[in-house]
Amino acid sequence: MSTTRPGRSTVPEGAPDPDGDGRDETPTERLDRNWSELLQELRVTQTGIQVLAGFLLTLPFQQRFASLSPFLHGVFLVAVALSTTTTVLVVAPVSAHRILFRRHEKDVLVRDADRLAKAGLVALALTVVAVVLLIYGLVGGTLVGVVASGCALILFLVVWLLVPVRAIRRTPPPR
Repeated sequence: MSTTRPGRSTVPEGAPDPDGDGRDETPTERLDRNWSELLQELRVTQTGIQVLAGFLLTLPFQQRFASLSPFLHGVFLVAVALSTTTTVLVVAPVSAHRILFRRHEKDVLVRDADRLAKAGLVALALTVVAVVLLIYGLVGGTLVGVVASGCALILFLVVWLLVPVRAIRRTPPPR
């Protein structure tokens, strides 16, 4: 027996799903679902980015900021630049959606937003690493800051990159 609904291909029961995800949806429904999932992911990151950027924006107005070494001043400026970049990349899909709204370009929107979100996550990881360097460098010295930020970078690489890549390699490809 097969199931048929308007706008869907007929896939016989028990037959392998051509996309390998077990969903019976039109390409438009898939794009809508992918867009919704992406927006949900971006919402999670936006709060953290806003808090981090707000923290960075207050630092120059603290008394102790003047006592930072030139190296840590440079790290601070890099962290501000990275947090700005992160904000731009993570909010860009919303701006693109406003521009492309009702132009039947959701496939372009989802593809480009996916790329922007990935770049935003890389920028976020680098921002956090820079902030760790700044804070640990201020509290424990430059060497402690470099070691702590190196550990943070390794943690990001393992948890955000290597673990998912390993999961992909363990999963058999769809038939």
